[in-house]
Amino acid sequence: MSNLPNLEELEEKSTVYDDDGVENTKLRQFGKVTGIVISLVAIAMSIFHVYTAIFGVFESILQRSAHLGFALVLVFAIYKPTKRVTKETGRVPFYDVIFIVLSIVCYSYFVTSASDISERLSYVTPLENYEVWIGLIGGLLLIEATRRVIGNALVIIIVTFLLYGFFGHLIPGTLGHREFSTMWIVDHLFYTVTGVFSTPLGVSSTFIFMFILFGKFLEVSGAGKFFIDLSVAGMGKYRGGPAKTAIVASSALGTISGSAVANTVTTGAFTIPLMKKTGYDKEFSGAVESVSSTGGQIMPPIMGASAFIIASYLGVPYMDIAIAAIIPALLYYVCLYVQVDLRAAKMGLIGLKKEELPNFMEVLKKGFLFFVPLIVIVYLLATGSSAMKAGLYAIVIVLIVGIINRFEKINFTKIIKALDLGARAAVETAIACAASGIIVGIISLTGIGLKFSSLILEISGGILLVTLILTMITSIILGMGLPTVAAYVVQVPLTIPALIELGVPALAAHLFVFYFAALSAITPPVALAAFAAAGISGADPMRTGVSALKLGLAAFIVPFFFVYGPQLIMIGSVGEIIVASITAVIGIIAIAMAVEGWVFRKCTWMERVFLIVGAFTLVMPGIVTDIIGVVVLALVIVMQKATSKQPISTVEENL
Repeated sequence: MSNLPNLEELEEKSTVYDDDGVENTKLRQFGKVTGIVISLVAIAMSIFHVYTAIFGVFESILQRSAHLGFALVLVFAIYKPTKRVTKETGRVPFYDVIFIVLSIVCYSYFVTSASDISERLSYVTPLENYEVWIGLIGGLLLIEATRRVIGNALVIIIVTFLLYGFFGHLIPGTLGHREFSTMWIVDHLFYTVTGVFSTPLGVSSTFIFMFILFGKFLEVSGAGKFFIDLSVAGMGKYRGGPAKTAIVASSALGTISGSAVANTVTTGAFTIPLMKKTGYDKEFSGAVESVSSTGGQIMPPIMGASAFIIASYLGVPYMDIAIAAIIPALLYYVCLYVQVDLRAAKMGLIGLKKEELPNFMEVLKKGFLFFVPLIVIVYLLATGSSAMKAGLYAIVIVLIVGIINRFEKINFTKIIKALDLGARAAVETAIACAASGIIVGIISLTGIGLKFSSLILEISGGILLVTLILTMITSIILGMGLPTVAAYVVQVPLTIPALIELGVPALAAHLFVFYFAALSAITPPVALAAFAAAGISGADPMRTGVSALKLGLAAFIVPFFFVYGPQLIMIGSVGEIIVASITAVIGIIAIAMAVEGWVFRKCTWMERVFLIVGAFTLVMPGIVTDIIGVVVLALVIVMQKATSKQPISTVEENL
C-alpha cells in the first residue's frame, strides 16, 4: 500500500494558496450568496470563450475588451485592496462595487462600439470628451487591478512609462520625443490594437484562456493525482527517488499549468515531504521542486502562456515554437536529474521502500486514458489546427475520458467547478497582458524601443556576448516579481531588436528572452517559486533560492548555447542537430558533475575545472572542440574511476 497523501487532504491544505501560489491573504472569503454570484460571473466568462472557440472569435477589440472586462470584474470582486484588510463581511465592499460598475461601463463601451472604433481613423478623427474619460478611467482601473493581482513592481514600470509618454518631450537629447496630448495617448492606448488591446491580450483572450481552461478540466478529472502517483511509482524506488519524482511530476504538470509557483505548491505538497523523509535537507528539497516546476514553462508540448505570444509575434505556428523548445527543455531536465542523482550518491541516499509505493501497472491501468488529451493536442497542433481549436477539442476529450476512466469520474459538478476555476486562473494572465500593453503602447508611440536597442548596442560595442549578458540581466530584473508573460512582452520591443541586428535568428532571440524571464522565478533576491517551496519545506527562503539557482544553472547556460549553436532549436540539417544534441547532453552532464563536485567520488578543484572546460568545448559548435571536450571528460572519468576508493586527500597529493 502507498502512504501518499490523499488528494482531498491536499486540496484542503492548499486552500491557503491561490492559483499562483500566493498566500490567500490577497483573496476575500465570501458568504454563500455572494460566492455563488461571483462563480456565475466566472462561469459566464468561461462560456463566452468556449462559445468563441466553437463559432469563431469576434472582432479584435470586442473579443479583447470583453475578456478584460470579465477579468476586471473578477479582480475587484475577489482580490482585497491590500493584504492587511482583515475584516471579512462575506460581501464585496461598496468601493469595489463601484470599481466593478465602472469596469462594466468602460469596457462595455469598447464591446458595443468595437466596430465603430475599428473603422475610425486613429489620430485623425478626434475622440469625444466622454471617450477620453472612458479611456482614462479604464486605464486607472487596469492599473489598480494590476497592483492587486501582480504587485507593485509592474505598476511602477507602467507609471514610469506613462510619465515618459506624457513628459518625455521635456527630456533633451536622444531619449526625448515629440509632445503628445492626453487625447493622443488615450487614442493610442485604448482605441487602437497597439496598446492595451494589442497582441498579448489578443492571445490571452483566445489561445491562452482555452489552454488554462483545459488544464482546469484535467485537474478536476483527477489527472494531477494520476501523474503524481505514476511518477512516484516509476521513480520512487531509485536512488534519490522522491527528488526524481518531483522532476517527472513537475515537468508533466508544469507544462499544462504554465505557472511555476502554482505548480510548486501543487506537486510540492507531495514531493517535498517525501524528499525530506529520504534524507535531503530542507533547502535542497525546496530547490528541487521549485526548479522542476519552473522548467514546466519551457517544456513542450504546451509550455507557458508566453509561448503562444512568441508564436503570434513571429507569425509562425505554435507547434514550431514547441518543437524548437524540445532540446533546450531536455537539457534543463537532464542536468537537474543528474545533479539530484549525484547528490543522492554523495549522501548515500536510497529510494522509497516497496510498501511505500503505489503499483506502477495498477496506476497506469486506471489512468492511462489521461494521456489521450495530450496526444490529441500534439496531433492537432502538428497537423495545422489552431491552438484555440486544439484546446477546445482537448477539453471535449477530457470530458469523455473523465466519464469512462477508472481513476476518477467526472460529473456535472466538476464541470461547473472547472469552468469557475478556469476563469479565475486566467485572471492573472489577462491582467498581465493588458497591463503590458500599456508599456508596449508607450514604447511604440514614443519610439523608445529602437533607442533602447541602440543604447544596448552602444554599451556592448556590438559584441554579441556582451549584448546577450545585458539582455539576460534585463530579463531577470524585469522578471523579478512579474509573471513570465509580462516580463517577456515588455522586452519584445526593447531588447530583442538589438539581438536580431547582431545576426541572432529571430526565434533564438525570442526564446533567449523568454527563458530568462521564466528563470526569474528561481533567481534571488525575488525567487517566487523557491520562496513558495520554502514555505512548504520549512526552510529559509533565501537559502532555498540560492540552492535553486545552483540546481538551475544549466538553464542559465543553455540559452547562450542555442544562440551560438542554433541547431539546438532545430535550425540546421538533421545531422547537425543530432550531433549538437549529443554533445550538448554530454556537456550538460559534465556541468552537473562540476556543480555537485561528484562523479564516482568527491571531485578535486582541478577535476571541476576540467569538467567545466570539457563541457563548454563540447557545447561549442565544431568537430575539433567536440573531440577536445570528449578527451578532457574521459580523462576525468578515468581518473575518478581509478581512484574512487582512495581518500580525497591522497588523490589531491598525487595530482
